[in-house]
Amino acid sequence: MISKTKIAKRLKRKKDKEIVETIIAAKKNKDWNKVVQVISGSRRKYASVNLKEIEKQTTTGDTVVIPGKVLGIGNITKKVRVCALGFSDSAREKLKSANGEIVTIFEEINKNPKAEGIKIITNRSNG
Repeated sequence: MISKTKIAKRLKRKKDKEIVETIIAAKKNKDWNKVVQVISGSRRKYASVNLKEIEKQTTTGDTVVIPGKVLGIGNITKKVRVCALGFSDSAREKLKSANGEIVTIFEEINKNPKAEGIKIITNRSNG
């Protein structure tokens, strides 16, 4: 567990405005702690999750949070709401064709501050 003080120190090094806003919003609520710990750290430690992993670990109607980028390897057939820092072009197309919803983590924090009903996927997939 990383303290709020350490997260605040890490925040000073971040240059990307969207990531800074996301960290500030997530830091205000302890339910988003796991996500803020990952995104306040090094970009190398961000999750890179393929669609096939999302397909395996979810059911229809789930809300999935990925503290990193969604990649387009694999297919998705379920209608899921995916919240991430970034999406590859192929992942966007495949999610839209499966009627999935694409949202940034910042938007999800504002809509769902209590982190109710979310599933966090942080494992790294290599294809």
